[in-house]
Amino acid sequence: MSLNLTRPICFFDLETTGTNVAKDRIVEISILKVYPNGNKESKTWLVNPEVEIPAEVVAIHGISNEKVANEPTFKELSKEIFAMIKDCDLGGFNSDRFDIPLLAEEMLRAEVDFDMKKMVSIDVQTIFHKMEKRTLGAAYKFYCDKELTDAHSAEADTLATYEVLLAQLDKYPELENNVKKLADFSTHRQFADFAGFLGFDKEGNETFAFGKHKGKKVLDVLEKEPGYFGWILNADFPLYTKKVLTQIKLSQLNNKLV
Repeated sequence: MSLNLTRPICFFDLETTGTNVAKDRIVEISILKVYPNGNKESKTWLVNPEVEIPAEVVAIHGISNEKVANEPTFKELSKEIFAMIKDCDLGGFNSDRFDIPLLAEEMLRAEVDFDMKKMVSIDVQTIFHKMEKRTLGAAYKFYCDKELTDAHSAEADTLATYEVLLAQLDKYPELENNVKKLADFSTHRQFADFAGFLGFDKEGNETFAFGKHKGKKVLDVLEKEPGYFGWILNADFPLYTKKVLTQIKLSQLNNKLV
């Protein structure tokens, strides 16, 4: 089985300083780019996160502070990484809830205008959990009958994720070999941002998904309580959440000018 693609898709995996999307940093990123004609290219970068990597995290992925001390920062790599994934769809393992949100934060910190509006993403973990409910190592064993011997290496995890998706397409004939359909199937719940602070109602209007305004339309809240917008911008929310909220605010202002 090969992927039925209309444009390239980039499978990627991150190793990081932790699991806080708003605060933690990338220490390794690996990308496997698959083209519609079946050609592939891959690239792996070690990244100096410019912050301390906790010992308990080093114990998981083996990337020490010393190992990345002389590596380029994400900002220095950002244009090269963005050039590789631009105009592509994305794929990963738990990517919708972690890797993509954290990558977006790093891109925005580096002043790269990363936006998912023209991309779709396939989260192989979601397909796996909907079908079998396990982990990447178990998925690799279950679908590919191979042992994931170098887990928590971004390159090994990225290649395993790609192979698992191909095996899933072979195993489940009900899965359509179409990136958009696979992206829809591997999505838990639609959010306007990555971190789940901004959702949608049944009519497709953006709503707040947290706090005292949970379930209320964003535009209604911004109209009645303008200070709420400023509070979010100055609080410890992910940069991508702030970016989306700002876009909604600007659309509100533009509509008033029309």
